[in-house]
Amino acid sequence: MKDKLLFTVCALACMAAAAQAPVWPTKAVKILVGSPPGGPSDITSRLFADQLGKRTNQPVVVENRPGAGNNLAAGLAAKAEPDGHTLVLSPDTVLTVNPLVYRNTGFDARNDLVSVSVLASFSQMLVCHPSVGVASVGELAAKARSTRMTYGSGGPGVPGHLAAEMFLQGTGARMEHIPYRGPAPATQAVLAGEVNCGFLATPTVIPHVKADKLKALAVSSATASPMAPDVPTLAKALNQPALDATFRLVLQVAKGTPAPVVAEIEKAAMEIMKQPDVRTRLQNTDLVAQGTSRAQAEQLMKDEIVRWEPLVKRLELKAE
Repeated sequence: MKDKLLFTVCALACMAAAAQAPVWPTKAVKILVGSPPGGPSDITSRLFADQLGKRTNQPVVVENRPGAGNNLAAGLAAKAEPDGHTLVLSPDTVLTVNPLVYRNTGFDARNDLVSVSVLASFSQMLVCHPSVGVASVGELAAKARSTRMTYGSGGPGVPGHLAAEMFLQGTGARMEHIPYRGPAPATQAVLAGEVNCGFLATPTVIPHVKADKLKALAVSSATASPMAPDVPTLAKALNQPALDATFRLVLQVAKGTPAPVVAEIEKAAMEIMKQPDVRTRLQNTDLVAQGTSRAQAEQLMKDEIVRWEPLVKRLELKAE
């Protein structure tokens, strides 16, 4: 009888412990980022990782794995153990554009990953080398209609490439696209005058704008940048309200991750990104905190696919 009672007590204790044990995480969490340090994805992931570590009492590390328009990091996450301990934060172009642009990525971005939450949104800033000699978007468009001009980006189909093509489509101007292997070399190319202009992440180029090494003409988002409030939006500069190239940073896990784990990650993302301090710190780096639900993230990705696919197909963008 005593043995039976002891067994019952032990069983109840084990059940209680199991009920209190966290669903996720049970060990260190890794967040993969497909761009070098200092860009929107990196800034957001490090802030999120810091808050997630405090929330879960588990180590959360950020690992930069740049390459192939963010495909390298996304592919590693897609092939990781589907237990929620490997996350990836990517610009939405990994889902919306890259499947049409890149061949042989080794994974299916639209089916091998689960979009858990859109953590933040960001835009691009149109900057030119001072030697171009233009002071406005209108002047640039006019010059590009009569003179051979170039613009650089971090590669085919990246946000800067899409924003530039939206600008050219809206103005009828023509500029030759010079793709680089990432945003850092593209920025250096504009600074050196190797290319005339480029749409690049505001936090990356604003120090050069303030130092008069680059001329800022517009931002691609629908609203002005808090880092450069005097720089007009592309829509306002061209009097075309529909021009809006805002991009989103989506947090993803491998397909097959258990639903309770996905739900825990979703809950953490939504709550962390609503924190006033987090929102302020992101705003100070030209990022807008979102923290959407999984359902909202999935719908946003569907909407963005519909939005960008016609442009990608029209340009016949392709990359290896």
